[in-house]
Amino acid sequence: MGITKDLFAPKDMTQGTPWKRIAEFTLPMFIGNVAQQFYNTADSIIVGRYIGDNALAAVGSAAPILFLLMVLFVGISVGAGIMVAQYFGAKDRENLSRTIGNCITQTAIASVVIMVIGPLTSKPLLVLLNTPSSILDWCADYLNIFFLGSAGLAFYNILAGVLRGLGDSFSALVYLLISTALNVWLDILFVARFGMGVPGVALATVIAQGISAVFCLLKLLKMKDSFDLNWSTLKPTKEHSINLIKLGLPSGLTQAIFSLAMIVVQSLTNSFGEMVIACNVIVMRVDGFAMMPNFSFGAAMTTFTGQNFGANRLDRMDQGTKDGTKMAVAVSTVITIFLLFFGHHLMNVFTDTAELVDLSMRMMRILAVGYIAVAVTQSLSGVMRGVGDTVTPMWISLFTVVALRIPIAYGIAYLTRSEAYPTGRPESTYVSLLLSWTLGAFITLLCYQKGTWRKKRANPLS
Repeated sequence: MGITKDLFAPKDMTQGTPWKRIAEFTLPMFIGNVAQQFYNTADSIIVGRYIGDNALAAVGSAAPILFLLMVLFVGISVGAGIMVAQYFGAKDRENLSRTIGNCITQTAIASVVIMVIGPLTSKPLLVLLNTPSSILDWCADYLNIFFLGSAGLAFYNILAGVLRGLGDSFSALVYLLISTALNVWLDILFVARFGMGVPGVALATVIAQGISAVFCLLKLLKMKDSFDLNWSTLKPTKEHSINLIKLGLPSGLTQAIFSLAMIVVQSLTNSFGEMVIACNVIVMRVDGFAMMPNFSFGAAMTTFTGQNFGANRLDRMDQGTKDGTKMAVAVSTVITIFLLFFGHHLMNVFTDTAELVDLSMRMMRILAVGYIAVAVTQSLSGVMRGVGDTVTPMWISLFTVVALRIPIAYGIAYLTRSEAYPTGRPESTYVSLLLSWTLGAFITLLCYQKGTWRKKRANPLS
């Protein structure tokens, strides 16, 4: 009973062996990230199997726009995690309570904005991106359902970010596993039995995400020993709202940069035709799982660093950075080897079309080694964010994506045009992504070693 209670309790990461604390936090976080990724993957598998490759392409073409309009939530979530970790580490109950309350209020406001803007902009953006007419309506329906039900996704991510800032990555995992199982069941029910098609998978995901958000809120309402959550703390305050924006905006902009790049590159991908679009969906779904350890270690490093920075335990910060980065690189190396040898079987899960499976595996071989580079980037960026420097990772992303990835993708496509490939070779988008990952890791390492982020001390406590 005591062990179970400890699993669901907030964890003080300023005590104990650094690598053990990071590992204890990362494992549930990783499983939770895999479960969340399974939302979209289950959609893709069921759509590909029950409806067809064109429907699979529709889900993939809608994804970049969905990510772009969700950047508000990403920003709030990152700012929340940093502030919660630092105030929890400093044992500052008053500011911790008001930070959590302001997060909930800002999320509610952002959800309303998305629900209004999303449906109005989805179809025009799809047309602008040269989305094939054969999948245009499916894409629009898929997006509109997500936008109208965006509150569930938003509140889960923000409230799970608060729980992680408190060192509790286990509760969010349990709630997400429950909703994931529900999502798969609803996917099959709506698509296979009721014949609702692409809109059915979107509706299933929206319902399941809403339930996971409710679980997270109920959990926070019970954590009265750590902070207060009432009408007083929900009232927006200038100080906490500004700090959330100051810390979260660069991360939100970073996500926006990635999303815009995805949209620009998606336009190039769409020019290659439905087969390459469907291939891109499959590769990105597998890529999503391959990235999960890196994102998990990055989040763990933010929480670990934030709590120890708030407690002024800088010695533990340095040791934790070394331990966390080594673990992240080791895990990504194993994943890379697995993808190179067994990736073909993963591709076959999504479709029986042999040509599509072979094309997807060819693209994955280009990306595989890049996951090791991303492990370095995510770990060290997590450390910088933990002390409050969210600006440096933003500029690195801006440079590697806008100045490097997009020009290289279009440049290779232009130079490889031929009679067989009138718009260029589809490998162009994957080669550009690999190069941006590699250079991003190198620049992040240089910025970390330079140490400017230490001097900024962008700490809401100071």
